[in-house]
Amino acid sequence: MKSRLSYTIKDLPKDERPREKLLKFGVKSLSNAELLAIIIRTGNRSDTALELSHKLLTMDKRGLAFLTELSIEEITKIKGIGKCKASQIMATLEMSRRIASIKAIDKLKITSPSDVSNVLMEEMRYLKKEYFKVILLDTKNQIISIENISIGNLNSSIVHPREVFSVAIKRSSASIILTHNHPSGDPTPSGEDINVTNRIVASGNILGINVLDHIIIGDGNYVSLKEKNIL
Repeated sequence: MKSRLSYTIKDLPKDERPREKLLKFGVKSLSNAELLAIIIRTGNRSDTALELSHKLLTMDKRGLAFLTELSIEEITKIKGIGKCKASQIMATLEMSRRIASIKAIDKLKITSPSDVSNVLMEEMRYLKKEYFKVILLDTKNQIISIENISIGNLNSSIVHPREVFSVAIKRSSASIILTHNHPSGDPTPSGEDINVTNRIVASGNILGINVLDHIIIGDGNYVSLKEKNIL
């Protein structure tokens, strides 16, 4: 059996090479696979960088969203992706998340639970652990910052009011919104979710920092404890 003849991206017509295509037609002209090919730069003996990118994006129907769930160890199990390429991919994805987060919260005024969902859904819906965050607001309900409080199963020993309000006081917050994700994808509040919320609300009443809501993020959906009349 004859072995496959190897070739590189340089064997493609210039207008079909991702980098040259970007320079000539602009970054928006590139597909996800072409963008990824520019990031990983080189292929291997079997595949060009573009072919490797197609393989990565077709591993799961979610495409890029699936890549955000993988660890370095999982990515490097893919033939042709070593630690260098995996690091480049993960660094780029993380940079994209951070830029999106900055743009999303810049001077944003929170008027409803859907506003919180718009800011945090894409960041939190795919997380494999529970992340508890607090959204710090000024007197106009504009976001000051979003702070991570804990990572792990939500319970009263991990999420303590002192951690929540220490950052709120430090940033001179007028009010806060609590939020965390359910890795199962189902945002239905548990008994522990409600207990933790009640403890934080009671502490906020003493400190004069109002807890406006607790938003639980699922996979594409959310629950507001305020809307459910739990808070």
